[in-house]
Amino acid sequence: MDILRSTSRVLSLVEGRSFDEFSQDEMRRMAAERYLEIVCEAARKLPDELKHEAIDIDWRKMTDFANRLRHAYHAIDAEIVWDIIHHHIPPLRSFAERRIGAANS
Repeated sequence: MDILRSTSRVLSLVEGRSFDEFSQDEMRRMAAERYLEIVCEAARKLPDELKHEAIDIDWRKMTDFANRLRHAYHAIDAEIVWDIIHHHIPPLRSFAERRIGAANS
């Protein structure tokens, strides 16, 4: 649920915004980074069996990015965050929706 909730929130932060608007809005960027950190931490705790169901998701890169958010926060590039939100969050969100749906049926 944390993945689903946080992916929804991070997507809403960029909805209808350009990269320039996002990159210049420090509070929006910081909120997005925090939601991404939550997503990555929640994903890290998923059992390996679940992760094997979504081989298109680079689980290791998520862990690495979470470490960057925690320890190299001063060097986070807005373009990388933007790319992650637009290209990597939608498949992760779909995976979370499928798994939650399967668990509830």
